[in-house]
Amino acid sequence: MHWIDISIIAAFIIYAVSSGIRSSGVASQNLEEYFLAGRTLKGWQAGLSMAATQFAADTPLLVTGLIATAGIFALWRLWIYALAFLTMGFILAASWRRAGVLTDAELTELRYGARPAAVLRGAKAVYFGTIFNCTVLAMVLLAATRIAEPFLLWNEWLPAGVFQPLLNFVEFLHVPITTLSDDHPDVWIKSTNNLISIGGIVLVTLFYSTTGGLRSVVATDVMQLFLAMAATAVYAGYIIHKVGGMGELIETLRMRFADGGPGGITPNQILAFTPSQAKDAGLVVLVVFGLQWILQINADGTGYLAQRSMACRSEADARYAAVVFTVVQIFFRSLFWLPIALGLLVLFPPDLTLDLETIKKQQEATFVTGVAELLPPGLKGLMLTGMLAALASTVDTHLNWGSSYWTNDIYKRFICESWLKREPNPRTLVWVARSANVLILLIALVVMSQMSSIRTAWERSLLLGSGIGVLLVLRWLWWRINAWGEIACIVASILLTPILLLFVTDEKLGVSDLQATAYRLLLMAGLATAAGISVSLWKGPESEEHLRCFYRRARPMGFWGPIAAAEGDDPSEGARRLVRAAFAVVLAALSIFCLLVGAGSWLCGSPPPTWFPWRLPWLAGLLAVGILLIPVWVGLGFGRLPPDDREFAVQPAPESSS
Repeated sequence: MHWIDISIIAAFIIYAVSSGIRSSGVASQNLEEYFLAGRTLKGWQAGLSMAATQFAADTPLLVTGLIATAGIFALWRLWIYALAFLTMGFILAASWRRAGVLTDAELTELRYGARPAAVLRGAKAVYFGTIFNCTVLAMVLLAATRIAEPFLLWNEWLPAGVFQPLLNFVEFLHVPITTLSDDHPDVWIKSTNNLISIGGIVLVTLFYSTTGGLRSVVATDVMQLFLAMAATAVYAGYIIHKVGGMGELIETLRMRFADGGPGGITPNQILAFTPSQAKDAGLVVLVVFGLQWILQINADGTGYLAQRSMACRSEADARYAAVVFTVVQIFFRSLFWLPIALGLLVLFPPDLTLDLETIKKQQEATFVTGVAELLPPGLKGLMLTGMLAALASTVDTHLNWGSSYWTNDIYKRFICESWLKREPNPRTLVWVARSANVLILLIALVVMSQMSSIRTAWERSLLLGSGIGVLLVLRWLWWRINAWGEIACIVASILLTPILLLFVTDEKLGVSDLQATAYRLLLMAGLATAAGISVSLWKGPESEEHLRCFYRRARPMGFWGPIAAAEGDDPSEGARRLVRAAFAVVLAALSIFCLLVGAGSWLCGSPPPTWFPWRLPWLAGLLAVGILLIPVWVGLGFGRLPPDDREFAVQPAPESSS
């Protein structure tokens, strides 16, 4: 690596470390300062932090592989999550903030209150804080090895006396951390290089996220996002220049794959944004694409998205955060990645004699190969730093989020309050949180070393999540949902997962693997949600006193008529607020999607849908609709906020009953 590249990486490390030091004093005061930054985040800060976390180092590789083998339309499985982000912002974010909890697991007892809620809270803390969180961290760290391997050659830089003991240690463990096969002569050298790279990355990230809490996480996230976006924009511009401009790029792509690309995909299918021109866009796939935003375990923002909403200084900021996040995540990020993926498909054409899955993996790797082989010194360092920054922003969030469960929902709630019968010291809790960061990271590293053996378990966890999402949203909108209903939904999901994986397969149904996955998701969502609602109706709602307490605190939208009336409110007001907010969600999503498809189609030379073959009117119409809708959804989403945020000021959570 050139000294310019090393200097850019060093500057990033210095900034991240100094951020943790600056925030360490105030973060040490109590858990609210540590995990929620004292609820002082501005909307743009929270939104950019969420976008930085989801930028992720592995996502551009995924996008590059998807476009090469399934076309641009396949990215709708990522874009459709805009509905979830906007639903969280316009419908749920204000209630998340008013609830005054530190974690979504703590919300379980606030919403339900009975003893089953305590069991549910503990189970969620263990699942989200350890199983789910550490698996995601492991996947992110594994992706880091793919990025670092071509660039960070520690065996060439470190003295033999330093490198050799580490190499001996890796050989002793006999756990390869590389893309090379086990019988390759360089497998242990590459694995040692990757171990050193990961060690350096996680030590820096662990330091600032552990010392400064959410404040330092958000401060570094904002810088990391701008760095990653700038680097990606430069990379896109360099690739476009390398192939002679976007016009030449599209023309070359059309000529090269005129007889069919990977899996027989045509140039129009590669470039298509709409289903009529896309590959394998059948009805079942379209239904799953359309519902995927709610068929997931984070459907109501559960996790770090809700954490950012709860950390905002006001309800308006919580809404702004979701909008900023969605626009950056869906619109700007995608417009940078599209020309990169198409350009790499031209510069590094696939071997069409290989199977589709192999081609996909190879095209994913071209994202890193392009950085290594195409960019000059300086630009290469900028891009590598941007990718490492995206990685760090994901790792720091998952460390902070995971330790919040361990500290607030396991140590404080169950060990201290239920078992030891004492209230822990606030500063002690912060040190528990810092220790939890280290333990979570160690678990994730162990999981990473065994990733190939847990792939099936990870796929099952995604299927499991698809059965829970609807009920997580309904618990905010409908007073009849209770703890037993959510437990029934989880149990049904656990029982259905092996059955669906065994009997709903591509071989048994005679369909593609994508269609079989779609059938499993739809069946899981329908059956598990029906179980949750049925049990909720059978067991009856939570006590009126507890529901009134939750209603007073969170002021949720939706169907809370009897509870609202008992509190002296208009029983129909919640439904009216929900309708208004839902319109804001739909119109905001439509506006962003129109702008994305219009600008993206113009940039990539994409064909219009078959039912409207006039390209220029199609592009102009999309852009016009997208722009004209902006004042409409802004008015719906932000036009009727409480006149004074003190009206719904965050109150301390009530004492939990053991």
